[in-house]
Amino acid sequence: MSRALVLVLDSVGIGGAPDAAAFGDAGADTLGHVAEACAAGRGDRAGLRAGPLRLSGLARLGLGEACRLATGRVPPGLAAAGPAAGAWGVGQEVSRGKDTISGHWEIAGTPVPFAWGYFPATEPAFPPALVAALCRKAELPGILGDRHASGVAIIDELGAEHLRTGRPICYTSQDSVFQIAAHEEAFGLDRLYAVCAVARRLCDPLRIGRVIARPFLGSAETGFERTAHRRDFAVPPPDGTLLDALARASREVVTVGKVGDIFAHRATGREIKAAGNDACLSAALAAFGTAADGSLIFANLVDFDTEFGHRRDVPGYAAALEAFDARLGEVERALGPGDLCVITADHGNDPTHRGTDHTRERIPILAFGPELRPGSIGLRTSFADIGATLAAHLGVGPVAAGRSWLPSA
Repeated sequence: MSRALVLVLDSVGIGGAPDAAAFGDAGADTLGHVAEACAAGRGDRAGLRAGPLRLSGLARLGLGEACRLATGRVPPGLAAAGPAAGAWGVGQEVSRGKDTISGHWEIAGTPVPFAWGYFPATEPAFPPALVAALCRKAELPGILGDRHASGVAIIDELGAEHLRTGRPICYTSQDSVFQIAAHEEAFGLDRLYAVCAVARRLCDPLRIGRVIARPFLGSAETGFERTAHRRDFAVPPPDGTLLDALARASREVVTVGKVGDIFAHRATGREIKAAGNDACLSAALAAFGTAADGSLIFANLVDFDTEFGHRRDVPGYAAALEAFDARLGEVERALGPGDLCVITADHGNDPTHRGTDHTRERIPILAFGPELRPGSIGLRTSFADIGATLAAHLGVGPVAAGRSWLPSA
């Protein structure tokens, strides 16, 4: 029996989704466009980074070849010096969304079998009956926002009015989300969570995937800044995830970052909350270091998405990729005989694309371990192949969907 480590690089898509145009994302390619921008000098920022994108560790595992399979080209700086040291491939999503929940559920072996509900890009965006019920049940004097918006921008715009009126800032995006931002001290963190719990119940009939608490601190004079106390209130996934299979087998599971929220805390084992990519990766490696045979450590590294993708920050995105790549050696050294690590993504968020939302893209799949045979695993027709492979590796299952790429499966 052996262990598994899954690292989801949130939003690090590699382009090429055949249905991207249906989502308004024709031509989106998160990793490819970041690499091209860096090669052209548009990824430079004084004191942060400069020059071409440097991802030698990920390229060695086969990331460049995965990009070639997805789009027909290897982005600048991602060509490996020799044969890939890992098993590499491309995942194509079958769920009808480009959001965090759809991506993670499908990675865990359960594609989303229904269409999410969305709020229109109008002002107001939310149904009046929903807003009235929220204000009544949560005892609110009203709400601010009520439109599609970038979370950082709308907090900067309405933070002062929120402090003056006590009205939370409610906004959405092209994803299936209802987001509520409020001042962590003036409004209260527990009160914000309670309001979100009310909103979760009200959004259930509308098939909204997540209600997200977005606490922030600061003032108009000092500026506003979101805190690490975000919490996602998600609908539970269908039965049949990898996590469900591990729970039935009484296996150890540790979920890091927002993974517990994404799966509505069902079969998510010991949950570790940490702020930022480095802290989440460190927590995942620490948990993996003491994990028993047959266990799963499942981590989401969210900064790529929230800090840089949504903010359309190319240099920041590039620097975050390089920072992860610099720690890849730690990941490889943590793997013992029989262990398997999978590095992947859940969707795209091309920082060169218009707007501020996720982009519909294929994802990289990089799998490696001391006893795993390197080479191409090809184009996988569902992210669920990751869950099926992990279930086969850990000797549990089956999961609801997917096909393992392991030779013995």
